[in-house]
Parts: sequence; structure tokens; C-alpha cells
Amino acid sequence: MTEEIKKEAEVQETTNEEVVNETVENVESTESTVAEVETETSPENITTENVSTEPEVKHVGIIESNLKTDLPNIRSGDTVKVYQILKEKNNKERTQIFEGQVLAVKHGKGINGTITVRKVIGGIGVEKIFPIHTPAVSKIEVVKRTKTRRSKLYYLRDAKGRKARLKAVAIEEKEEVE
Repeated sequence: MTEEIKKEAEVQETTNEEVVNETVENVESTESTVAEVETETSPENITTENVSTEPEVKHVGIIESNLKTDLPNIRSGDTVKVYQILKEKNNKERTQIFEGQVLAVKHGKGINGTITVRKVIGGIGVEKIFPIHTPAVSKIEVVKRTKTRRSKLYYLRDAKGRKARLKAVAIEEKEEVE
């Protein structure tokens, strides 16, 4: 019984030493990538050192690969249909369409871009904020385009009747090149 305990202790000591050696190697490798030193010579024969403290980005194309390329040009005042994928019980998926007016387009067309869509259901206004590049949104379709003079249409929350109307503009279709 004591022999088994001694053997287990020896095995644990060797594994602990291996773990310590691996962590020391990892720390040394990260220190070398974090603080790279470049030396440059100027015309006056003075050497200067540029120290970069930021780690190198190895996967540059990760963000670009997740961006959607088939998005229409969405502006404030547009009436859009947002096709949202919902996951239900028993691993079922269904598409729910949310059609409403775009009140705001925020954060541009990048990975953080969002649109605020407002819809009135049974006399109650419902607003949803959709990240435009999320996998949960399968498609965004512009139904109607209107002319606005503001980028944020938050005044439409309180406007009723004629004040809530916006002037319609024809939607410009993209021509296909043959």
C-alpha cells in the first residue's frame, strides 16, 4: 500500500515539473511577441528603438469574413422587412418577419452596425434594435423608401396621424451587368 502511494507521489512530482516547464516556455514566448524591438538608423547615425507593446493580430480576416455582403442600402425612414430566425423547442427553426419603419441607423455598416425598427401593433408601438450582421437575421428587404431630412427619426414615437407621415420616394433598383 505504501509503495503505491510513493509511486503516485513520484508521478505527480514529474507532472508538476513538466507543467512548470511548459508555463515558463509559454511566458517567454509571449514576452518576445509582446515587446518587439526594432532599431532604425537616422541620417545623423543615431539609433532609435521603437517598442511595440501591442501583440500581433494573427487572424486579420476574422471580422471581414463575418460581415454580410448582400445588405441593401438602409436609411432612416425606410420601411423594411427584417427576416429573423427564431429557435424554438425541439430544435425547430422558423423565420419571423418584422416589418416597420427605420428610426435610426447606428454605428455604420461595420460589425457593430445596428438599425432601430418601429412598428405599431394594435395601437402600441414596438421597437426592435437589430444588429445587421448577426446570424439571427437572415435577410433585410427594403419595401418603401421615404424622403427625410434627419438621420434619427425619434420624433415619430410621439407623432400621430398626418405628422407621422413621410414623403415616399421611388426605390432605385441595382442594374445587373451582363
